[in-house]
Amino acid sequence: MQCTKCRRDAIVYQRYSGLHLCEHHFVLDLEAKAKRAIRKHRWIDSGDSVGVALSGDLASSAVLFFMHRLLHKRRDIILTAITVDEGIAGYRDPGRAEAIARTIGAPLVTASFADAYGITLDEFARRKGRASACSACRVLRENLLNRVAREHGVTKLVFGTTLDDGAVSVLADVFRGDAESFRRPALPVPGTVPRIRPFMDIPGEEVSLYAALHLDGFDLAECPYAGNAFREDVRSLLDEYASRHPATKNALVNLGEELSGALAAGAGPTRICERCGEPSGETCRCCRILDEARGYEGA
Repeated sequence: MQCTKCRRDAIVYQRYSGLHLCEHHFVLDLEAKAKRAIRKHRWIDSGDSVGVALSGDLASSAVLFFMHRLLHKRRDIILTAITVDEGIAGYRDPGRAEAIARTIGAPLVTASFADAYGITLDEFARRKGRASACSACRVLRENLLNRVAREHGVTKLVFGTTLDDGAVSVLADVFRGDAESFRRPALPVPGTVPRIRPFMDIPGEEVSLYAALHLDGFDLAECPYAGNAFREDVRSLLDEYASRHPATKNALVNLGEELSGALAAGAGPTRICERCGEPSGETCRCCRILDEARGYEGA
């Protein structure tokens, strides 16, 4: 097929827009959407130190490439990549993230579950079971990313979250009846580095294509604990439904934003965890997860 805009050979067809796009117009289209999201949410200001959560997979590598392309001429903004080693044997070799950051030209900060928590995810799975490893990992990883970002003076933390990821999160929270997940405060929470998600309106397959056009050496392995995750079941269900109704994922993401705005107004102030000092309740989920793993070891 030919590109709808210039008649060159198309490399992608967007079902939701009806457009066939060549490589040039595809890149322009994706980057325009990401820039629009940044402008809409006023995510970046002069003087920011921007940190990108880099796992070495397609989405995180793509967003680091995009942010470098967007900011490399800005002398008033610092860009850094942050990599967390969860401690999963045969998965997410930190060397891949280091190589990608080096290729792009971004300085890299590294951290690990072993150093920060005294336990790897593999050890956690052996103690608490594989079924709980994925959800625990998400909590521990976000906690550590926030801590490392804050310690290095990062003022905005970037994630490669795609439209698919956002839609899955909303639907998973609905299935769990988890209204608290939508109670995100309207104002920044002290101690929490504000999040940036430039690809929040872009399908995951387009983000993957964008990455493949500009970089190589990704970690393409599937996490060995993903098959046990509730979110993966939700993702499969949603993908099947969205194949027949292409606007579904956009509708879910928009619903999540609307619910967040409505419910956050009634949320109480965020407190500081009395154990670790991170923003949360009296004792945060991260500390509870670690306590459970350590308690199991001593039982």
